[in-house]
Amino acid sequence: MAQLAFDLPVRPALGREDFFVSPANELALAALDAGDWPQGKMLLIGPEGSGKSHLAHVWAGDRGARIIRAADLRDHDLPEPGPIVIEDADRIAGDPTGEVALFHLHNHMLAAGAPLLLTARSAPRDWGIALPDLASRMQATATAQLLAPDDALLAAVLVKLFADRQLAVAPTLIPWLVSRMDRSFGAARRIVAELDALSLARRTAVTRALAAEVLDMLAEQTP
Repeated sequence: MAQLAFDLPVRPALGREDFFVSPANELALAALDAGDWPQGKMLLIGPEGSGKSHLAHVWAGDRGARIIRAADLRDHDLPEPGPIVIEDADRIAGDPTGEVALFHLHNHMLAAGAPLLLTARSAPRDWGIALPDLASRMQATATAQLLAPDDALLAAVLVKLFADRQLAVAPTLIPWLVSRMDRSFGAARRIVAELDALSLARRTAVTRALAAEVLDMLAEQTP
């Protein structure tokens, strides 16, 4: 009888000591650490699962910043002066209430002289912002970009994802996966999640054979 697999929440480690620095992210990390941002604001850009949230949490932890999801901006009064992180700012585009809230937050943070860090998947010109004043403010924001992952970073992300799920794997499995998987952080997350679910359902260890099965399954699902 197969074991029931429960989709329990995974609590990722988001400290600075858990952030692996590589050529793909070192410039973005340096830009955030420098802190001398034009108008006190910075936009961190990178694809889904590229480490934006992790790096934003590192910055927030260093500065005692409050972290707010862009989708929740409409539910917040203007915060007390202090550093703020707005996650997934691009998802607010097309929402009139959210766009106005982000516009007012810009003005509030500038007046308070407090730093504002925003994260997004792409540059503001691609968001489809309807509010002209917000569009101009976002397009004038300095940016730091997370680049496509290299082998070392993909390997480190896989190790972290397995550790977040408390999955023990053979060290040789990591380079084997890196050489065969799609080169994205999203693919790494899907692979580890599927391996976790399949190993739990079958009550077996995460092996190369199981990984090969997962890679074949994900390849079949790709349009």
